[in-house]
Amino acid sequence: MVAGAFAELTGAGPDGVWFAPGRVNLIGEHTDYADGFVLPVAIGLGVRVAAARRRDRRLRCWSRQRGEPVDLSLEALGPGRVGGWAAYPAGVAWALGLAAVPVGGADLVIDGDVPAGAGLSSSAALECATALALAELFGQDDRRPDPVTLARVARRAEVEAVGMPCGVMDQMISMLGRAGHALFLDTRTLAAEQVPVAAEGAAAGTAPSLLVIDTGEAHSLVEGAYAERRAAVERAAEVLGVAALRDAGPELVESAAAALGDPGLRRARHVVSENARVLEAVALLRAGRLDRLGPLLVASHASLRDDFEVSSPRLDLAVEAALAAGALGARMTGAGFGGSALALVPPGLEGEVAARAVGAFEAAGFERPVLIPVGASGGARRIA
Repeated sequence: MVAGAFAELTGAGPDGVWFAPGRVNLIGEHTDYADGFVLPVAIGLGVRVAAARRRDRRLRCWSRQRGEPVDLSLEALGPGRVGGWAAYPAGVAWALGLAAVPVGGADLVIDGDVPAGAGLSSSAALECATALALAELFGQDDRRPDPVTLARVARRAEVEAVGMPCGVMDQMISMLGRAGHALFLDTRTLAAEQVPVAAEGAAAGTAPSLLVIDTGEAHSLVEGAYAERRAAVERAAEVLGVAALRDAGPELVESAAAALGDPGLRRARHVVSENARVLEAVALLRAGRLDRLGPLLVASHASLRDDFEVSSPRLDLAVEAALAAGALGARMTGAGFGGSALALVPPGLEGEVAARAVGAFEAAGFERPVLIPVGASGGARRIA
């Protein structure tokens, strides 16, 4: 479909089509910019980029979902120079150049099915699909950057060109996702381990499933609250005398309660306890016990709601409805301030959890949530 749109818009076929997935984070929220641990999975929804080389130094971009097309000079790219949706692909082209990855003029047509603003990382999917497309269009086989380098490039584009001070989790899982696995990522060292989501040899339909409940409450993270939370985490590390909150334990945090103040104490307490929950979750997955993950998800949501204060009434309602319907666990996923919740659902209860969530939202006067079953899928790749 995106290849056909490319031909209609440019008058010629693309040189290739590339895909990068969105993600859902099993656990490990607001830890990645504190050098902590995260456990995301790539999902089947994502962004496709049809691309072709040009003979000049122009970058032309179209989106089938967003805004007007843009026609830019590669020499005019950089922080603050491109606004709106086009800041993402333009920022990637700029960041590739800084990483000494050859980039020339190109036409890009972008098509995605991961919902924007749902907390499923549509932005990283766009960045990673663009990065892989441009790197493969212009790179030689023996000099193409590895997936971790491209993830770093994509993150730099979002931080510096778009202005979103994110961690590296979203780009890493979009590049490195593997079907049937979660990515246990140490965001300090970028050491990554592929951890099976289901026990080896488990029959289909016998393991819990993952259900995303998109509340319809889109979040915007470039401004305000996200940056404030990150600054609070960094201040807490300074007070505690550690390089990052990843280096602090609960005893150190509680002993410095007076110095941290409120909400500093609660912000630090969330990050430290969330890191511990990630490590416990990884141990369960290594043992093939996805079904034991529920209490950790519930504890994570409570911490995000009460200590980090990034939940919302709709997110809380989605979690409460899922648990009332029999979900093993549920929590908000993503950075919060809207977006989606994730439920871990026993076999056979998927319909009940979905119906309970819809009914709860209708009773509260909220718009109907979107229910999205997800599985652990593969990472960024060329598809045509």
